Amino acid sequence: MSVEQAVESTSNKAAEEWRPKIIAFTCNWCTYTGADLAGLNRMNYPADVRLLRVPCSGRVNPQFVLHSFQKGCDGVLVCGCHPGDCHYTSGNYFTRRRMLLYRRFLEYVGIEPERFQVHWISGSEAGKFRDTVVAASEAVAKLGPNTKFREEGR
Repeated sequence: MSVEQAVESTSNKAAEEWRPKIIAFTCNWCTYTGADLAGLNRMNYPADVRLLRVPCSGRVNPQFVLHSFQKGCDGVLVCGCHPGDCHYTSGNYFTRRRMLLYRRFLEYVGIEPERFQVHWISGSEAGKFRDTVVAASEAVAKLGPNTKFREEGR
């Protein structure tokens, strides 16, 4: 699934109240497994979050995050294995360094820091996944729609 498809699948109908559109880039080995476990355990969390599975959080290019905001997302999560537990040995260390710098860049261009979050969630932490998604959805909902990259006519 591409970012465009994920954003379209969260499109809000005019009759409904506004709900945030959030994209979560999830590590295949840990966070995506934790999300799957949350679903198997029938844990409820907002449907505002669309998961995009990536092989490793280290694979998430900062351009993917910017592209998500440009295509209309109100929030972006990058979730991976706990540092030291990466399936690919050091992918999450690269993520941690890269996304810390990128968060500062997003603040510089005018995007609120609460709209972009990085979390470490293992495959056995279904409850933590649910709590993280709920907290992120609430934080973004308080901020309202992302109008930074709105195109005219949208």
